[in-house]
Amino acid sequence: IFFKKHALQELKEQCPASVKNYEIRWVITVPAIWKQPAKQFMREAAYMAGLISPDDSDQLLIALEPEAASIYCRKLRLHQLIELSDKPLANGFEPGSPINSNFRQAREQLRRSRHSRTFVVETGMGELWSEMQTGDRYIVADCGGGTVDLTVHQIEQPQGTLKELYKASGGPYGALGVDLAFEKLLCQIFGKDFIETFKAKRPAAWVDLMIAFEARKRTASPRRANPLNISLPFSFIDFYKKHTGQSVEAALKKSSMNIVKWSSQGMLRMTSDAMNDLFQETIDHILHQIDDLMKKPDVSGVKFLFLVGGFAESPVLQHAVQSAFGKTCRVIIPQDVGLTILKGAVLFGLDPTIVRVRRSPLTYGVGVLNKFVEGKHPKEKLLVKEGKNWCTDIFDRFVSVDQSVALGEVVKRSYTPARLAQRKIIINIYCSATDDVVYITDPGVRKCGTINLELSEPEENSPRKGRREIQASMQFGDTEIKVTAVDVATSKSVKAMIDFLSN
Repeated sequence: IFFKKHALQELKEQCPASVKNYEIRWVITVPAIWKQPAKQFMREAAYMAGLISPDDSDQLLIALEPEAASIYCRKLRLHQLIELSDKPLANGFEPGSPINSNFRQAREQLRRSRHSRTFVVETGMGELWSEMQTGDRYIVADCGGGTVDLTVHQIEQPQGTLKELYKASGGPYGALGVDLAFEKLLCQIFGKDFIETFKAKRPAAWVDLMIAFEARKRTASPRRANPLNISLPFSFIDFYKKHTGQSVEAALKKSSMNIVKWSSQGMLRMTSDAMNDLFQETIDHILHQIDDLMKKPDVSGVKFLFLVGGFAESPVLQHAVQSAFGKTCRVIIPQDVGLTILKGAVLFGLDPTIVRVRRSPLTYGVGVLNKFVEGKHPKEKLLVKEGKNWCTDIFDRFVSVDQSVALGEVVKRSYTPARLAQRKIIINIYCSATDDVVYITDPGVRKCGTINLELSEPEENSPRKGRREIQASMQFGDTEIKVTAVDVATSKSVKAMIDFLSN
């Protein structure tokens, strides 16, 4: 609710005319690899926080982060982009510049680096997309704190809309992995039991330590020669002495970590190579994800690779990506890389139709009864009902994994209540990561949600009072799966919702 008040106040100060709540569209960004339950959770959290009312659900959009970045990048001019080369990357810091180890200054250094316009090189004027032809393809790699999201888009001329060429991919390979590698290093030096105890007993000091590490992490570069000093909180030094009976300096001398030493100023001194090594496992995962994606048949011939997100500011990551893929495509970073997703989300809110075609991340469908066919259907699926043989658990496919689905494209199915007085229809939705599904009991198929249809009393003058047909329409081409329904006999809307959380 703080963000809502802050945004409305900012809007009030900048907009001379009074803006009504119903005139505002809110956009929340989420990683593209998030599943439907996570997206629904974010939406319901927004309702609970009072951002909007559930009755005004159209006022809230869920935007996918790499999509937002892609939408923003397509608007940029060449002078707003950096094409990575072998030039030194200082990431907003002068090479070798001293950074005070005081915790307050470490926090300030972190704050400044997050808000600085890191990249200042200009490569010429003009729209980037003027160089692109219809059908040209590019990858957006959104490298954040927790995840790395990859999406592949094709620009469609002359309207400039975007078409997704392969389902969103990526994984938990964000900058947090570097922090975890640092924690693992501390465990090797001081012992896992001590680190776990210190985190539990001195959480504020642990946060201070990680803030100090974060400030140094941002100065890491493959070309840096100077060591990096990380200040240890006094409570860490004192707690270790009381917990183990020996000093931090003694622990460092006993460990086999020659790459980490103790400085006379009370700091851990890491060699540049040691810091870069903390990045290695996370970066290897990122490079593997990008390489796998580029090998897909639908993705061949990529011309550009855009690096966005907070982690993309890291010279270590930039150098690794350029070295791995610089000969395959042009690796490019927006100047305001940390704000790319935010600005793209605003553009998406202004025009949610800009991404015209998306790929389904999973195969979705429901279980139905079909006529039993001897020799085709297994006997254990046989159901005899009113003298007729039926096959149970047949998977009725709505959409297949990695299928192209256009925005606004509708999948329709009709359902009939079992009883005239029935007021609610609940239909189970099943999903699978593969497309070779025949039955809802097949391996890898799981129930993932429900379609809920709330029925009103049938009208007395209804021409088909004895049998009601409810037609449900589902859309899979948006950032969220949506459902609407109508009573076929009366053409009146039926309250419909799709639920992925209660499962």
